[in-house]
Amino acid sequence: MSQRLLTKSRFKLALECPNKLYYTKKPEYANQQLEDTFLQALAEGGFQVEELARMEYPEGVLIENNDWDYDLLVEQTNELLYQENVVIFEAAFKFDNLFIRTDILVKQGNNIQLIEVKAKSFDPADENLLVGSRGGLVSGWKPYLFDVAFQRYVIQKCHPEWNIKSYLKLADKSKTAKIDGLNQLFRISKQADNRTGIIRKVDSLEETGGTVLGNVGVDEILNDIEVGKHRIYEDLGFEKSIKVFADHYQKDQYFNYPVSWACKSCEFKTTPEQDHEGLKSGFQECFEKQLGWKPEDFQKPNTFNIWNFRKGSRLFEEGLIHLEHIDESHVGLQEEAEKFSTSHRHWTQIDKTVMGDYSVFLFKDELRREMGTWKFPLNFIDFETSMSALPFNKGRHPYEQIAFQFSHHTVSENGTIKHASEYINFEAGKFPNFEFVRELKKALSGNDGSIFRYSNHENTVLNQIHDQLSESNETDQEELKMFIESITQPRKNDIRKDAGDRNMIDLFQAIKDYYYSLYMGGSISIKSVLPAALKTSEFLQGKYSRTITEIGLSSKNFPGDHTWLQEIDGEIQSPYKTLPPLFEDWDEEQLDATISEMENIADGGAALTAYGKLQYTDMPEEERMEIKTSLLKYCELDTLAMVMIYEHLRELTT
Repeated sequence: MSQRLLTKSRFKLALECPNKLYYTKKPEYANQQLEDTFLQALAEGGFQVEELARMEYPEGVLIENNDWDYDLLVEQTNELLYQENVVIFEAAFKFDNLFIRTDILVKQGNNIQLIEVKAKSFDPADENLLVGSRGGLVSGWKPYLFDVAFQRYVIQKCHPEWNIKSYLKLADKSKTAKIDGLNQLFRISKQADNRTGIIRKVDSLEETGGTVLGNVGVDEILNDIEVGKHRIYEDLGFEKSIKVFADHYQKDQYFNYPVSWACKSCEFKTTPEQDHEGLKSGFQECFEKQLGWKPEDFQKPNTFNIWNFRKGSRLFEEGLIHLEHIDESHVGLQEEAEKFSTSHRHWTQIDKTVMGDYSVFLFKDELRREMGTWKFPLNFIDFETSMSALPFNKGRHPYEQIAFQFSHHTVSENGTIKHASEYINFEAGKFPNFEFVRELKKALSGNDGSIFRYSNHENTVLNQIHDQLSESNETDQEELKMFIESITQPRKNDIRKDAGDRNMIDLFQAIKDYYYSLYMGGSISIKSVLPAALKTSEFLQGKYSRTITEIGLSSKNFPGDHTWLQEIDGEIQSPYKTLPPLFEDWDEEQLDATISEMENIADGGAALTAYGKLQYTDMPEEERMEIKTSLLKYCELDTLAMVMIYEHLRELTT
């Protein structure tokens, strides 16, 4: 029987919710979190950061063995620790029923450096990087700091004679690459057991011109964690939490930690397909045990699904979870005359849900008035982007924005829809941003019509490329910067204060202000709005159930006999369902949900993961072209989806 030890990953899981320790790794329970280390490594590039960190210690020894043979790993570590001075990668320590492995351990006599490598970035000038101005831990760093605190605790218990200094090793945004192609020196391959294998194409740090990583000392923060100044759970101090988590996990006991508003994001839920397969829901078991919920209670609409509902936590504590018990006073309803207020949008969703009312709520006159300011031909654009952990080129910084693809549709005043232009860079090691902007400028300079984005991503990306141009030696940098300024609005702290004459219009904002359909549920993402529009619009259903040729659309990536809308068992299917997944076994929604938890990534998980595969894996040219073709199809559909939503709004306001 395998040992049930509290490891680093299980400790971090318990900090999210102790009840999760009971459900984790049990095959009978559903788990919605992506656990494909290969795809995650492709998406975030963290494997590159770890490999570069190890190169700082050429004398380092890697302990490689079966992850689950804890005693053997500890034995191998202890053999190395007999040396006076040694550097160990993945050193293993076991104390009672606790087990950890360290990324990098540097031993010089009894002086120890504990180094945790993270695929995250930092600015050395940021005085409030880890601890906020009010003295509390910055929430995004909390799990990492408690992780290092747990490691230090276990090591100190094993070796009380050691003097331990603890560090986070992160990508330093103030540093730049000294050579071109730094991020191409670390490749990734998929092993048969679904773990990642790293191929390093360089032997020494000198060949890279130095590192772009830096250490952040965290001992003072760890001391504060140990004495209880910083806590995850108010009623559990640091050492006590370790002991009770370890005890419950070892005995395989359910913790019975109180359910809360945070349960809305629990990964131990089941999909309808998993229910049919007989998988259990940890989420459901918690509510059954603690609140006495019956199967019918899970079918009732609840506050978890209300869009951006910040009052949900307080109402949950008051026992107000199901929408049938929520009234206008609970949401603090305050209506605005010409558009949705946040509370009005909340109440509209609640009221329509309880009443089962699927009719569209629309500020019709106000929307018509705004649409009257839009200038034809209309231009709809969508970007696909990535953050490269290590820079592409000499002089570039870690985790800079990489814009590798766009799609562009136009709609003329007579309703003609054209897939006007597109761009994709799939060349490994090429920094694409400036070429990207040149192609975008060329695409949008063909007319002077309104330009549409969906949400703020495109504005953010173009402003970041504007910064990159300012630091570049591009001969047309001023021309490109002027173009960017003409179609964007400035950020909060930018020197320029005025939006461009042709500032992009946010279609997301138009939906947020004027439109609601119950089919959207609690989301305003394009992946939710499009199906809602298709289900309620006879115009869209009639038009897009015909082939591309019959409609008279132009397309750069789909054949004339392609049909966007399909009906299965009387249900209109999302056009995205007509596309094959970019990755076998994982659909786009699963990738988006997982990747969204990573640094500075909100959407497009499948695309950036595919781009990572193009950049960091070696594959046959045929496979590269297949990925390119799939990326082009997905991005074309993203801008066509915006067109469909526009057509729906036009239909409703005509």
